[in-house]
Amino acid sequence: MSRKKSSNIMQPVKGEHAEDSPEIDQFVDHFLSLMCDRSRRQILELLAAPFDTQEGMKPSLRERRSTDIARELGLSPATTSEHLRQLCDAKLIASRRDRNAVYYRLSNEMLVRAFRDLVKALSKEHASRSARQAN
Repeated sequence: MSRKKSSNIMQPVKGEHAEDSPEIDQFVDHFLSLMCDRSRRQILELLAAPFDTQEGMKPSLRERRSTDIARELGLSPATTSEHLRQLCDAKLIASRRDRNAVYYRLSNEMLVRAFRDLVKALSKEHASRSARQAN
C-alpha cells in the first residue's frame, strides 16, 4: 500500500490498491506481531540459512529438529515448541514427524526473504541515523 507521510505518521493514499482490505491489514498485523519476537526471528533465520549439499549443486534450505533449534538458540524445549507452533499456524514453517523427532522447514520462503530484506533496510537506516547523530 502506498503511504503518504503526514506529521511523522504513515497514512494510506486514497484510491490506490483497491484490493487492500481489512483482512489484508489483519494478516499484515499478525505477521508483524509474530516477527516482533526475537526468538521467532532467530528460528526463521536458522531455517533460512542455506547449507552446501554437494559441489556444483544448488544449496538447499535446512530442515531441523525442534530439539536442535532449542539447543542452538539456548531456549527451553517448551518455549521453542510454542514458537514453532505459532510459526506453523501462520504457515511460515511446516513440520514433519519421523518417529519421535519433529523436523521443521520454511514453507513460505518469499515472506521470509521479504522480511529479511526489511531487517537489512532497517539496519542500514539505523546505522545512517546513528552516524548523523554522532556528527
